[in-house]
This record gives sequence, C-alpha cells and structure tokens, in this order.
Amino acid sequence: MNERVIDARGLRKTFGETLAVDDLSLQVSPGEIFGFLGPNGAGKTTSIKMLLSLVTPDEGEGEVLGHPIGSRAARARVGFLPEHCRFHDSLTARELVRFHGRLHGMRGQPLETRIDQLLSRVDLLDAADRPLRGYSKGMLQRAGLAQALVHDPRLVFIDEPTSGLDPLGRLLVRDILNELRSNGVAVFLNSHLLGEVETTCDRVAFVKQGRVVHHLTLGAAPSSFEVEIRAVPLDQPVLDGLARFGTIAGRPAEDRVRLRVTDDAVLPDVSRWLVSQGARLYEIRGRRKSLEEWFVDVMGEDQRPG
Repeated sequence: MNERVIDARGLRKTFGETLAVDDLSLQVSPGEIFGFLGPNGAGKTTSIKMLLSLVTPDEGEGEVLGHPIGSRAARARVGFLPEHCRFHDSLTARELVRFHGRLHGMRGQPLETRIDQLLSRVDLLDAADRPLRGYSKGMLQRAGLAQALVHDPRLVFIDEPTSGLDPLGRLLVRDILNELRSNGVAVFLNSHLLGEVETTCDRVAFVKQGRVVHHLTLGAAPSSFEVEIRAVPLDQPVLDGLARFGTIAGRPAEDRVRLRVTDDAVLPDVSRWLVSQGARLYEIRGRRKSLEEWFVDVMGEDQRPG
C-alpha cells in the first residue's frame, strides 16, 4: 500500500514556448503540513493545478491519495482553497458551504450539522446568513476554508491561507491546520509569508524555474544553527581552530565571528576551547538559521524580486 498522499514523478508543463514546470518530483505523507516555496513565476501555481487535475501535464506521472492524478477517485477526498476566493457574493456563507457539500454528494441533516460545525470553527456562525458581498477579506478567507473542509478531505491544498487575515485570524487558521495534522490530514501549503510557514510546516520544498531544487525538514535542518562569538583575539590560529567545530560563515570582524554548526550541543566545547587558547570571551550566542535565510541561500544571488 502506498502511504503517500502525493507521489509526483517528473511532471512537466509548457505553455507554448514557455516552460512552466520542469521535472516536478515530490512526495507528501499523511498528517504532514508541506510548504511549497518559491518566487513569483517559479511554477508553483501550475504545479498545484497539475496535482489538482486542473491542468494536464505534458509528461510525468503520479498518484494522489493512492489514485492516478486526474482520476475521479483522486479528487474525491481533496479540498482546495485558492488564493483569490471569487465566490458568488450573493450567497451566504451557509449557502456557500452547503453548495460545495452537495457537490460532494452530501445531503440532509449530516450536511447541515457539518456546516454548523465548520462555520463555528472558523468563527463565522454569527455571520452565516449574511451575503458574502458584505464580508471582509479575512472573513471570505475563513468561509473559503470552511468550504474546502466540508467533505472531510484527506488532503487539502491551501494557497496563501493567511494573506488577508489579521493576527487573530492567523492564529485561528494555524490551530485548524494543527488539528488537521493531528487527524492525519495532509496539507499542501503555498505561501509567501515565510514566518507563518516556518511556524506551521513540517517540511518545505523550494521551487526555482519550475524545478524543486531543495527539500528542508524544519527544526531538523543540518548546518542550520549559527553561533556568533565575540572574543579577542580572533587571529588566524584561533579561526583555524574554530573550524574544527563548524564552518566559518561570512567574513570575520576584528572581535566577532559567526560559526555555522550542526546544533547547540557544541557551544560548551567552543567556549572551553577559546578560553584554553587564552582568548578573552565576551559573548557567545546561538540562533537557528531562519527560513527566510534558507530561502535567500537556496534561490541564489541571481534571483530577482517577482
């Protein structure tokens, strides 16, 4: 049995002479919140559309929830919240969620109970019978999340889920995503808000020019811990000695140096070694490399803003 909810191999898509996605290969497991990161124009949206069967790949193959991409069975337990929620604004939130539930074959009291549960969970029950045209952007985003979850999906694609939300709305969505994870639901998350991704996701893939160029397991990334040392002297023999503990990052200053190490367990050893060499140690601070720094490093200096 295939335990992966997504298993894509070599998906490729061109539009005329434009190569949108080149050799997309990735896997997502049940209960995993998977981040999909890249600059504008990197092929993220086209990749998601191929996995959702909204766009047919020119090459490659794969499975979603154990069924071939594009099959009806693959789509039956998939939820989707697009970045721009263009729902019929004459509908109420209750009508919107009911409509999507009926599209999935839900009927009667079970559907009505599910609607109330979801609208309560996204904090819209008091506005459930108001037309969407009067909703704020954050309220529309939360209504869209409710419709994506109405049929109890096992995989949910969410495109920029918190872009229109205030801090309380972001916390609410983050809690819902954590609940989905706990229930074994996989979430495929596309977002430019790297702080939210870093807080929420278990693993991320970086996409550049239509290709996945790097995978990163958050919180367990090798060489992701950086130590800033303030000591005197930091002459060449001391710098050479520090290299045994990790990699010198950037250009050392007269009394400061940054050292990239595997984890913070080496900090006591670094301190003892410096003192044993006669160095005057004023400060030693460790911090984990941020996702934003990983993004800049992976994309490279040649990447221009989108």
